[in-house]
Amino acid sequence: MKKNSSQDEITRKDALKKMGKYAALTAMGTFIILNPKKAQASSPPDPGGGLG
Repeated sequence: MKKNSSQDEITRKDALKKMGKYAALTAMGTFIILNPKKAQASSPPDPGGGLG
C-alpha cells in the first residue's frame, strides 16, 4: 500500500480554522438573507388595507 503524502493531510488545527471561517460566512449570509427589517420593507402593501 502506498502511504499518503504529507501534502494531502491537514492538521486538526487547520481543519478547525477552515470550519470556523465557513461557519462565520454562513451565519453572516443567513442573517443578510433573512433580515426581518429588510423583508418587511420589501414586501408589498396589504391588499385590503386603507379602506376605512
